[in-house]
Amino acid sequence: MSMKKVPVTEGNAPAQAAVEEIEAPESQWKAMWESLWGNKAAVVGLFVIAFLALVAIFGPLIMPYDPNLQNLSESFQWPSSEHWFGTDQLGRDIFSRIIAGTRISLTVGLSAVAISLTIGIILGAIAGYRGGMADTIIMRFMDMMLAIPSILLAIAFMAALGKGIDKAIIAIGLVSIPEYARIVRGCILSVKENDYVQAARVIGNKDGRIILHHILPNVISSIVVRATLGISTAVLDTAALGFLGLGVQPPAAEWGDMLGRARGFIFQAPYTLIFPGIAITITVLAFNLLGDGLRDALDPKSRKV
Repeated sequence: MSMKKVPVTEGNAPAQAAVEEIEAPESQWKAMWESLWGNKAAVVGLFVIAFLALVAIFGPLIMPYDPNLQNLSESFQWPSSEHWFGTDQLGRDIFSRIIAGTRISLTVGLSAVAISLTIGIILGAIAGYRGGMADTIIMRFMDMMLAIPSILLAIAFMAALGKGIDKAIIAIGLVSIPEYARIVRGCILSVKENDYVQAARVIGNKDGRIILHHILPNVISSIVVRATLGISTAVLDTAALGFLGLGVQPPAAEWGDMLGRARGFIFQAPYTLIFPGIAITITVLAFNLLGDGLRDALDPKSRKV
């Protein structure tokens, strides 16, 4: 991070004996951006996510075939110039289905994180700021949810809600609430007794305004990092539910569902598993790399300069 140099005047002779100049830091946002841009892994993740977003948006324009079009006479064709990723057991073009699955996976991931983030922030803020009985009840319920593996809890929600992409979004969003609630609660506990919060309370600000305008802006960095990493977890959970046949239902193309339906052809047509698996791996890795970079950029102690 570059620094602006402020010369020491003659009246500061004792200080000048120790240092020749005083350095004033540049803006916080510029410093964070420089740190993020200097992290090559995070930049790679950012570009991959941007590419995936473009594929999700403009997918229908670049698909060479209808992803749901079946042609049994062309089933199990190996990758070629006509079908770049080959065809599946029903003769559907795998490349087109991978592109279609990009939109579904990103939609479920972003929507699920939006649900869990919103509810988690509300519950965590109430527990951390109010304390007492409210804190005890909310956090013990969160602990109960955390005691159950997230994928098992998601399966239980799917069993109760039914199959479908909308149900998958709700189920994945609900199982991630405790993580955000605990993060927000811990951050609020660490800052709610600071002087600026006490000053806001003294001048008559209501609790809601204090939380929104004085506390949450100071803990947003931790929330942003966890949300970025949470998208990768949501994509994995979506694939897991699809693999089990509980997520997106046919004929819609979803990476986990593609893996689940191709597992019986692992030796006959291994490419039917390889390409959906690579898509899942690249997407999850990209969000993890970006999340790690954001964590370093938003933390002054670990910031790369």
